Amino acid sequence: MPTVFSHLAALLPWVYALALLPATCSRSPARFWLPARVAAHLGLVLVLGAWLQAALDGRDNDRLGLAMAGLVSLLALVIVEYSRRYLEGEPGQRRYVLSLLGTLSAVATVVTAGDLWLLVGAWIVSSLCLHQLLTFYPDRPMALVVAHKKFLASRLADACMLLATLLLVRAAGGSSLEVILEQVSTRLQASAALGWDLHLAAVLLALAVILKSAQLPVHGWLIQVMEAPTPVSALLHAGLVNLGGFLLLRFAPLISAAPPAQTLLVVIGGLTAVLAALVMMTRISIKVRLAWSTCAQMGFMLVECGLGLYELALVHLLAHSLYKAHAFLAAGETVAQARHHALQPQAPAIGLGGFLLALLLAAVGLLLVQAAWQLLLPGYALPQVALVILAIGLAPWSLRQGSWLYGLAMFSLLLGAYLLWHQAAAWILGASPAHAVHPPYLTLLALLLFAALYLLQAVILARPQGALVGRLYTQAFAGFYLDEHFTRLTFRLWPVRQPQSTPSFAGDRP
Repeated sequence: MPTVFSHLAALLPWVYALALLPATCSRSPARFWLPARVAAHLGLVLVLGAWLQAALDGRDNDRLGLAMAGLVSLLALVIVEYSRRYLEGEPGQRRYVLSLLGTLSAVATVVTAGDLWLLVGAWIVSSLCLHQLLTFYPDRPMALVVAHKKFLASRLADACMLLATLLLVRAAGGSSLEVILEQVSTRLQASAALGWDLHLAAVLLALAVILKSAQLPVHGWLIQVMEAPTPVSALLHAGLVNLGGFLLLRFAPLISAAPPAQTLLVVIGGLTAVLAALVMMTRISIKVRLAWSTCAQMGFMLVECGLGLYELALVHLLAHSLYKAHAFLAAGETVAQARHHALQPQAPAIGLGGFLLALLLAAVGLLLVQAAWQLLLPGYALPQVALVILAIGLAPWSLRQGSWLYGLAMFSLLLGAYLLWHQAAAWILGASPAHAVHPPYLTLLALLLFAALYLLQAVILARPQGALVGRLYTQAFAGFYLDEHFTRLTFRLWPVRQPQSTPSFAGDRP
């Protein structure tokens, strides 16, 4: 029987959708922004009420959907208020409001849908509405080119999603997500393996997520989509790109039983993360650096899901969304921050030996955290692989403030704090397979990629004038020439239509 929570969650997409009518009929900016602002505030209140109802209800609610609904409603409120001030005086504001509300409604439907056909339909609509936002300035040729590339990549992702949906509905005999996941569990209990249809569906889902998350080699549109207004960048990088991670979390039982899909996620995600992180080190523009960062972070998230580290992936998804929203919306303060930083005394550069020492201290801190946790909670199984990955990523913290003892303490506190977030994520995910089985070589591959990236970045930072950096810089600055092939193929298959009018850049703001 559906709970009151499910009804409250189902209302969230309608809150944004119903605001479309008064916004369409309004003529002045003050009037068509008002429905969007009311919907944004009402959506956040609705989700808070749903959390309260879920706490009082005591039943097994869809906590993952509610957590994502909370993220969507919070980002919606911030982006709507920011957009209203950012676009003041700009023409085409009503078109922007309608596209924004349509996007928010579709995304809210994706995270709260209990039917796979509804989820896929909202997934497609969110991409179509985002296309209108990316082309908000129709006289900018680069905006049209990049939106065109993104449109084609999204349509490929949609095709994969539709094929996967057909296979899943056929195998389960229904389109309910609950029924589909029950069918996956039943097959695993009966034969300890999935059939060819579910294996193929899992691979198609992984491909759809790879295409939607701007992974290599179709990542170029995410890097180049800087002609859109800044709040659109925040919405894209903090919200829509993360839908791929949510889809993997929603279908965690299926992905965990399909080694081909896991391998695809780890290989593509790992290579994308390493290469994007190296390219990001060559960029100066803050928004371009953030875009390459998103590309790398999505790669890391796919690796986490491929290894069955769903708790880490959920924490990563929520933290990355909030961080990227703040980073893009605060991008205008970069100059002031740079001037403030220039007035501070510069810390001495860390040598290669220092980075290796940080790695050693990270290993010591990891052992200390594990010993303390087992002493306090002896019956709790620690997520070993997740902690090792975090230890590699957080290793430089052990060198902060010039004191290895202080740094080691801070590093240990960060790992301990993650364990608390890990517990919260496990509670949100509920019955998802926390100990998913995957081929052992995937863990080895992922750890080698993380360690190689850490050591390579350490060499670059310690010896910026070295021969290795000289040979690597040209390739990394060009993005390893990976986007050029997809761009040529895009223009060959479906050329983009250039604007007819002469571009006018007076008063334009990227």
